[in-house]
Amino acid sequence: MFKSGREIALLRRAAEITAGAHVRAMQTCAPGLTEGQLEAELIYEFMRNGARSPAYPCIVGGGNNACILHYVDNTATLKKNDLVLIDAGCEYQHYAADVTRTIPVHGHYSASQRTIYDIVLAANEAAIAQCRPGRHFNAPHEAALRVMIEGLVALNMLTGDIEELISSEAYKAFCPHKTSHWLGIDVHDVGDYCIDGSWRELEAGMVLTIEPGIYIPRDQSTRHLPTKYRGIGVRIEDDVLITRTGCEVLSAGVPKHAQEIEALMAAPG
Repeated sequence: MFKSGREIALLRRAAEITAGAHVRAMQTCAPGLTEGQLEAELIYEFMRNGARSPAYPCIVGGGNNACILHYVDNTATLKKNDLVLIDAGCEYQHYAADVTRTIPVHGHYSASQRTIYDIVLAANEAAIAQCRPGRHFNAPHEAALRVMIEGLVALNMLTGDIEELISSEAYKAFCPHKTSHWLGIDVHDVGDYCIDGSWRELEAGMVLTIEPGIYIPRDQSTRHLPTKYRGIGVRIEDDVLITRTGCEVLSAGVPKHAQEIEALMAAPG
């Protein structure tokens, strides 16, 4: 639960290697590649930097596959106008990283993709702002969820009062999972989230993920929504160390702002 200095150094290195792999994937991504070929680039970067394996099966989901949680087939061909969600982290000397980025296959977000992406990015940043000693474990999730619900209400994908939407869990049609879990030797590391029925307070030395996501599958459940949003799945995940004065984003080495990703993908290889 409380990482030593040596453990933090290993987690930091795992995140650094993983960041490099995500950057490599961004620079390599192109229409016509398969999801598996992009996965191979990730694993190559892991291994050439001393991480012998992924910490968990890599998720590389293009288009509607990004809306399938824990999708690991990684066999489809990437299409020009789709997004691809990449959830991948290396295991370095037994310590795990867990990072997700969602990038445009051909290097540029469409207007509708950018709209959803920016909502999730704002949720990610709002959650990270809650990562500090004294805040309770669920505070990042609560912050992220409110931002995502407000964004979906603004797009008329959800209707009603924000508090009622939260209490009724109507948002789960688009935001089905929690925002955080502990990270360490296991990618879903051990440790209680609640003590005596109350959320545990965050303390220095804890490491957790921040991973809000919005998923709008192209299926019968979304047939009433505008076509431009259907088939979009976005998750943005960082690894965060709680410090004495706030937090350190261990995965900060990989871009997450849309314009930064587009610039990286456009740069000469």
